[in-house]
Amino acid sequence: MINLAAVITALTNQKISPLDVNLSGAVIDSRQVKQNNMFVALPGEHVDGHDFVGDAFKRGAAIALIDRSLQEPFDTVDLQHGMFKPENLSISPPLCLKVPNTLEALQKIAAYWRKQHPLRVIGITGSVGKTSTKELTAAILSRKYSVMKNPGNYNNEIGLPLSLLELQPDHDIAVLEMGFYVPGEIKTLCDIAQPQVGVLTNIGTVHAERAGSQENIARGKAELVQSLPPEPDGIAILNMDDPWVRWMTDQTQAQVFSYGIKEKADLKATDIQLHGFEGVSCQLNHQGKRWHVQSPLLGEFSVYTILRAAASAFVEGLTWQEIQAGLNTSKVEIRMRHYTLPDSLSVLDDTYNASPASTLAALRVLEEVEGRRIAVLGDMLELGIYEQEGHQAVGKYAAHAADVLILVGERSKLIAKTAIENEFPEGQLHWYPNSKQAAKAINQFLHEGDTILVKGSNSMHMDRILSVLEVLT
Repeated sequence: MINLAAVITALTNQKISPLDVNLSGAVIDSRQVKQNNMFVALPGEHVDGHDFVGDAFKRGAAIALIDRSLQEPFDTVDLQHGMFKPENLSISPPLCLKVPNTLEALQKIAAYWRKQHPLRVIGITGSVGKTSTKELTAAILSRKYSVMKNPGNYNNEIGLPLSLLELQPDHDIAVLEMGFYVPGEIKTLCDIAQPQVGVLTNIGTVHAERAGSQENIARGKAELVQSLPPEPDGIAILNMDDPWVRWMTDQTQAQVFSYGIKEKADLKATDIQLHGFEGVSCQLNHQGKRWHVQSPLLGEFSVYTILRAAASAFVEGLTWQEIQAGLNTSKVEIRMRHYTLPDSLSVLDDTYNASPASTLAALRVLEEVEGRRIAVLGDMLELGIYEQEGHQAVGKYAAHAADVLILVGERSKLIAKTAIENEFPEGQLHWYPNSKQAAKAINQFLHEGDTILVKGSNSMHMDRILSVLEVLT
């Protein structure tokens, strides 16, 4: 548990006497404050955290990081411009610490706190599969080690530092998902987390609108393997089936441990068997030895998740027997959820977000099921120059993966056009401008025993359709 003394040392490089103020983590939303939290007042586009410092203190926050003056008369210690004098420190919470920039201060504190823990850090990045890889890797490693992982989508310049402040002395390994929007972001996260192991999933076109091109995305993701220490301390776990990830072999001084299905690799999956909603099984092959594994993860694409988690566990010292047992029994939360509604309706809920790669992976799962298949697909956003190409790729695949297509949003017209060009029957294709209208109409397309995939970018609000499905049945 970090304390006030460590926070001040991190921000000022001055060692001070221990202060009897222990902090129970950090938050940026005053509504989430728990007793003795550190509240970080971040300015935002629509809301400024400084306006909620008072609320945070009422809810039990011990200290608040601020970078501008407040109207409320809270005790404040100014840590700017060398003004801090340890002998003048007041330690009676609630206490504000004034810094030049609250985000940079949060990152400094997290970097300092991480250095106080001599643990192994595994960083995971890529366009698709980061979260499932993080969850399965952490689950398997937890069979032998005390593991910390960043929750949910805490994978950016704010969430990752907040996660690191949860580190405890008994943690052996941290498994950290690292998100990417623009070049330089992964390097910043690595500077804070100091990973020894870097796992690359794949390089898609998601966020191309911000990054500019797939090449820029690859270069941004490569910052992870470039930040690793040289071998033998650093290990890069790379997907040989993805050309852009394969290129990263020459971008790191770390040892490379490769995985794949198609290309030659240190760890390869063969004999892949799909078992519908029961999961997937395969053979893992390494140095002439083979292990049969079975997992509740859905679809052939999940084999890559199995490979990444197995590789991470292997380089961290687990035996293949331990890995095999972990893969066979570990139940992890993944973003695609399967559940059954009345009238034997099966739902594949993949509404968290959408890119061409993740949508194609979801369609492959749908394609594998028996019975009538309905794909409800919304626009995929932030694709930049790949917008047309991405939607066309989805339309081409959806033409044979689904029996009914329900499309939402202007961009999804590209899916519709391409699907029809690939001989999808026009009478089974239905388009709506938004998810609200699609939700109103969905009932008329449902038959007993159908399987329904729902997927689209967050801002398309595809979860409205799920809510209606649950009410209708």
